[in-house]
Amino acid sequence: MNKVFINDSFTEAINSYLAHKDDQKGIVYNSFLVVCIRMLVIIYNETDILNPYTSNNAEILKSNLTKFGYSLAKVEEFFTLLDEYKKIEEQNKNLSIKIENPYFIDIQKRLVDMVITKKINFHISEADLRDFYNLLYTPDNKEPLMISYNYLTAKDKINEVKKYFLEQLKLSEPIEEEATKNYLNNRSYEIMGYKMEDIKKLTADQLEKMNHQVYDFFKIRENAINKEYLLEKAIEEHDNPKTELTTGNGYVDILLVMGVICTLIMVGAIIRFLVF
Repeated sequence: MNKVFINDSFTEAINSYLAHKDDQKGIVYNSFLVVCIRMLVIIYNETDILNPYTSNNAEILKSNLTKFGYSLAKVEEFFTLLDEYKKIEEQNKNLSIKIENPYFIDIQKRLVDMVITKKINFHISEADLRDFYNLLYTPDNKEPLMISYNYLTAKDKINEVKKYFLEQLKLSEPIEEEATKNYLNNRSYEIMGYKMEDIKKLTADQLEKMNHQVYDFFKIRENAINKEYLLEKAIEEHDNPKTELTTGNGYVDILLVMGVICTLIMVGAIIRFLVF
């Protein structure tokens, strides 16, 4: 009597994987249950999947499937879904009008959850993530057998798994923290005609470009070590302009000051003459 590992569906899947892994273009290797094993191998590794089977230790397998944070309860549900999928497929073999098999999509979503859990809590390479996606039953799949099976089984939901994967992938991306944005003095944006509420809506890249414009507006070199201080001084000077008796030329400024002093002396002399 052949041993049953976890349940009938998982036993069939892993036995078929082992028997046909050298025939990668074959029908069995690209059948749904075997593809599920192949996706598990990408998420974890072949040793994590095969060793527990070889030693007939289901608890080790379950432990391996939870090592990246996927819960044990969900692992148990995953195995149950595999079995329910197989039961419907067995019935469909004898039916001219096939029963819809909702577990086809549900199981793939659980596998997506596993790979995203690993991405969030541990790490998964871009290559492994791409290889995983290429095994999902989507219209993007390059394997004709898998494309056909997706159309036959998912029916009007052929894009559902792809959509779910992309949604979960987007949710797994780190949210840009406000702290990563480098805001300059609020007044600098106001002087240039921008409202701070609009500035806060900018992405980090857009804000960086805006800051370049600010420094350029105030004629401050961005490679200056004290550029923040220079910006503060420029804002202060903009808001509090001073009238200075200077031309920018030292010699001319001296003559100008001397002229003012002479004028004051002459005015004083005239006043004294008129009074006395």
